[in-house]
Amino acid sequence: MEISTAAHNLTGTNSADQENPGLNQDLPSSSLEETIEKILGGFGWSQFIQAILVAILGFFDAQQTFINIFADADPKWHCNFNTTCNPSSNICQLPKGAWSWDESSHKTIISEWGLECASSFITGLPASSFFVGNLIGGFSLATLGDFYFGRKNLLFLSCLIMCFASLITAFSMNIWMYSSLRLISGFGRASITTCTLILLSERVGKKWRGQIGTMTFIMFSLGLLCLPAVAYLNKGSSWKFLYLWTSIPAILYCIIAYFFVYESPRWLFTEGRDIEAKAILRKIASIEGNSLDSYLSSIHHGQEISKLNPYKLMKDLFKRRWALQRIIATMVFGFGIGLVFFGLLFGVRNLGFNIYLGVILNASMLIPTNLVTLFFIARWKRKSSLFALCIISGICSIICGVVGSGTEGIQIGFELASFFCAALAYNVMMIFVVELFPTSVRNSATTLVRQAVVFGSVFDPILTSAGTSNKFLSFGTFGLTIFLCSFIVIILPETRGKNLCNTMDEQERMDHKIV
Repeated sequence: MEISTAAHNLTGTNSADQENPGLNQDLPSSSLEETIEKILGGFGWSQFIQAILVAILGFFDAQQTFINIFADADPKWHCNFNTTCNPSSNICQLPKGAWSWDESSHKTIISEWGLECASSFITGLPASSFFVGNLIGGFSLATLGDFYFGRKNLLFLSCLIMCFASLITAFSMNIWMYSSLRLISGFGRASITTCTLILLSERVGKKWRGQIGTMTFIMFSLGLLCLPAVAYLNKGSSWKFLYLWTSIPAILYCIIAYFFVYESPRWLFTEGRDIEAKAILRKIASIEGNSLDSYLSSIHHGQEISKLNPYKLMKDLFKRRWALQRIIATMVFGFGIGLVFFGLLFGVRNLGFNIYLGVILNASMLIPTNLVTLFFIARWKRKSSLFALCIISGICSIICGVVGSGTEGIQIGFELASFFCAALAYNVMMIFVVELFPTSVRNSATTLVRQAVVFGSVFDPILTSAGTSNKFLSFGTFGLTIFLCSFIVIILPETRGKNLCNTMDEQERMDHKIV
């Protein structure tokens, strides 16, 4: 009854109005966003299925992001009989016949290509190349999701680039070819999380926006949680099979799912493609019947949307003071969270834990993190929750770095607590960023923030390496960084429960109205 009654608030003449001429008399008109909100405000089965189809891409994203943990690991070795070798010896100072690998020499790239005595720069080059590719791809592809390609096309193109590069990686002949392909894979991966989150958020109403956005993080955590299992099953085989087992299913899924996923109707309206947008709204609407027909017929061609030059919009993003302030603040915040989120995950090996168990423990923390986000994001104020989570994460990470050796149980406890808070802060931050910017620049702005997160992770291999001898250099730095970055959230506006805007002008008007 509430939906049917609300439908009468729209102006304009349509078939339903002609049959009931008294429906729209003396009632105010609705803006485009208000109309979309009424059409998508509930949550129907079509929206749920679409959300699942899109969110699954986060599963493959996680596996390709962290696959280097296992493919590039230093394998264990043992001394051969009748030699002067001992387990504490430096492997690089021993003759080749004095030791052997515990498992097949093809297990990782280190053992297959004889890199056990190579510099840390060489052995860390593939992982670093992946994140450098992330940075390049993010800046190169940032605007394509707002202009030209749209959310859907950029999402699937990015995933296919990432996975095809990963597939070819399995046939690498040396470290240089391997690193180059990891860079290409990272280039493609740059837009996946951003496009997934935005595509999910723009196809539901504000009531469900936070919960649906959380599905991206749930699938990402499931992908990370399954990766150690895949690696363990592959531990007796070559690292190349690990790439094959994770890339081929992803490629097949992308090709099939592309034909069933719908584009964002909000983005289509910004491009002036009203007919396509209305057709998709009809397919994913949470209401039916005359009410839906009435809402759709009230949307006029080009209503509140004008197709602007993409470069002008990007210029506005940095020219308008309020937008520049939000971009800088969220990027600083993203840098701190990125440094801690990835740093803790890679740095857990410095605590003396089994590599499989360490990754599983941290990945397991993402499940309750995402469930908490799912059930409580609608109630949480973005600013206060982000501030509190980062402060707690920073304190726990510092304690982890201060606690001395021989207390591994205490260290892993504080490390997991810090990771839990950092992961939860990351979820809230990404939803917060989506709500801070209008549709016309949302993909570009969110990608820039994601770039800041990736930029923070670039420093993690160096800090993790330094933390081998002094844990405070890694965990202490992680904690201090996120602690200090948390204070910048104070200058941002609260967005919980607010409508999404379509244009920069509309966002500005709404902000002034709130003030």
